[in-house]
Amino acid sequence: MRKSGAAGSGARRGAALVLAGSAALLGGALLFQYGGGLAPCELCIWQRWAHGAAMAGAVLALVLPRGLPAALGLGLALVGLVAGVGIAGFHVGVEQGWWQGLAACGGGGSTAGSVQDLLSQIETAPVVRCGDVAWSLFGLSMAGWNALISLGLGLGALAVARRR
Repeated sequence: MRKSGAAGSGARRGAALVLAGSAALLGGALLFQYGGGLAPCELCIWQRWAHGAAMAGAVLALVLPRGLPAALGLGLALVGLVAGVGIAGFHVGVEQGWWQGLAACGGGGSTAGSVQDLLSQIETAPVVRCGDVAWSLFGLSMAGWNALISLGLGLGALAVARRR
């Protein structure tokens, strides 16, 4: 029979794994951007938000009382990871030409006040298309690696949380 505290500590261990893994993936993305000069596309940004949501859920699981509250925090973290896997999978499909990307996948929005400001923004804005693979390793793009690692991270967190 399982103790009620064991369920809470399992959720906390799973949450710690999600927090560390999502922080590492987000940190890697920022390193590629600021250290490697690879500007993110719109779908890359969305994947970062998913990791932010996963980390927020994980923090909740770590600070909330053991038992159901901690398990709910872990559940929120896992929802963030699942969303990230979905976004990354969609991104891979766009990169492979399996389907079209979003309208925003060709450039950013405008905050121009005049036509001249708009032209200036267009001329200076980096165009990052979601379908262009900026970096790959062993035939997988960053989006592909993100999907695989996030899926493994979520499954690992579930396994850790269920362990006695």
